[in-house]
Amino acid sequence: MPPAPLAVPSRVCATLVGLLSLAALVLQYVLILQLTRDNVGVVLGTVRFLTYFTILSNIAVMLVACAAAAGQPGFFAQARVRGAVALYIGVTGSIYFFILRHLWQPQGAQWWADTGLHYAVPLAYWAWWLACVPHGTLRWRDVAGWLLFPLGYVVWVFLRGAWLGEYPYPFIDVAQLGWARVGVNAVGVMGVFVVLGLVVVGLDHLLGRRRRPL
Repeated sequence: MPPAPLAVPSRVCATLVGLLSLAALVLQYVLILQLTRDNVGVVLGTVRFLTYFTILSNIAVMLVACAAAAGQPGFFAQARVRGAVALYIGVTGSIYFFILRHLWQPQGAQWWADTGLHYAVPLAYWAWWLACVPHGTLRWRDVAGWLLFPLGYVVWVFLRGAWLGEYPYPFIDVAQLGWARVGVNAVGVMGVFVVLGLVVVGLDHLLGRRRRPL
């Protein structure tokens, strides 16, 4: 049985989340093309853009938010998918805040894109997911399924890195750190996915018992 459409307040909030993620994505895409169009070109610049987990998780937020705003049933309206996206965008914000933000100081338009992708969108999506959608249907085993996407992402990053010799994040840069160190880092990041995934399911159970959605 497909989930019921969300109420108007939830759909309005979803619209705002979707617009926020779209704006941050478009700005970052324009900035990346400005940096890459004269050396690698638009196509490889676009591939580089899509190599960042930050970008993929923000695209997922936009798709879920747009589906909710439109009141459309289907894949992106499923509770498991909404929970998965809460996990992915939560890991995006957490890894950036605790590990990556100290490595550079973006300025100007890049600061706006950076803040949107890593802070504003994760916080907005989590606020919407916690307050405005139905809860109580997730299962602990869902966490295992949610790990397939980041595992596939890691395989893609390593294959691309072996081909082009570049990696999107310094903690998985095989050329600089070696496979042993990168392996430890990758296991640590997957541990973050597992822990936060369990938090997502636990919160879903708690909220499902305590209240009804808007």
